[in-house]
Amino acid sequence: MSISTPAPLATLTNHQIRLASRPVGFPKESDWLSTEEAVTELKSGEILVKTLYLSIDPAMRGWMNGGKSYIRPVEINEVMRAGGIGQIIASQSDRFQVGDYVSGSVGVQEYWQGMADNPYAGFYKVDPKLAPLPKYLNALGMPGMTAYFGLLDVGQPKAGETIVVSGAAGAVGQTVGQVAKQLGCRVVGIAGGQDKCDFVVNELGFDACIDYKNTSVKDGLKQHCPNGIDVYFDNVGGEILDIVLTRINRKARIIICGAISQYNNTSEIKGPANYLSLLVNRARMEGIVVFDYVQRYPEAVQAMSNWMSEGKFHTREDIVQGLENFPQALMMLFEGKNFGKLILQVSDENQA
Repeated sequence: MSISTPAPLATLTNHQIRLASRPVGFPKESDWLSTEEAVTELKSGEILVKTLYLSIDPAMRGWMNGGKSYIRPVEINEVMRAGGIGQIIASQSDRFQVGDYVSGSVGVQEYWQGMADNPYAGFYKVDPKLAPLPKYLNALGMPGMTAYFGLLDVGQPKAGETIVVSGAAGAVGQTVGQVAKQLGCRVVGIAGGQDKCDFVVNELGFDACIDYKNTSVKDGLKQHCPNGIDVYFDNVGGEILDIVLTRINRKARIIICGAISQYNNTSEIKGPANYLSLLVNRARMEGIVVFDYVQRYPEAVQAMSNWMSEGKFHTREDIVQGLENFPQALMMLFEGKNFGKLILQVSDENQA
């Protein structure tokens, strides 16, 4: 076993953000608790990870609720769950060396400490020479994996088909559209604001983008999808899903990835009123949970990193500074203030 450990760890303090109460509607400042605890010396098989970047995702809102879901809820007083990128700064494991960069479920905290083979954390090495570290939380991370397998395995697009994706400027949406273009599809995005729509078309290469904040989605789909919609990748739910269902073709595939418009409802979640369109058009609606594809992640990373190296694939990250700003960063998602994949930078990677 190769073991590496720096100076005594007792001088380090781990700053954390914990879930104080389950939100009703939008999360409030009082739903969070800032704590700190000392870092302890490592036991055999353990590692200490210094958090560099955290992924801020809409799914976090669901994790804060009680009840059964695809993953257990975050418990009250537990460190908030979050995927992230960190660097190993101490190791008593033969899996990782000091200096290694890793991706895994580090939580909203400055340090993660525990067994290197902890399945809940799921750490694996990433290479900053292949791509900047924030990319591993975007196209080369969970959002990219969600987009890649959701589109290809659930949506099963074919060259020449029309693909529509909501939340097109976000982490999942921007990847969905670019993968679809690689397959020879016509891609129409839906995003909020002209700047985001311009980015989606001019930088990501979508064929068109509808600004839902300032124009009619119904009219936009009629204009840009004259031959109907073959695949819809849904990140928002609500009214936009209903409108899209009026335009789908026979044998259309609807991928349910998220419903950010519904996550903070204080009343019942609004389901699709036009679901009978699925019957009329012999269409299919199916959900995507990225954890079902863990064993195939390398397949997607290889494909998208190749496209990046060839200049055929682009990403955009919106990086907020400071662990203490996590509550405000999370709210940016629900207020539509982020532009690109939202990431919280906890530490300077040059000082890890």
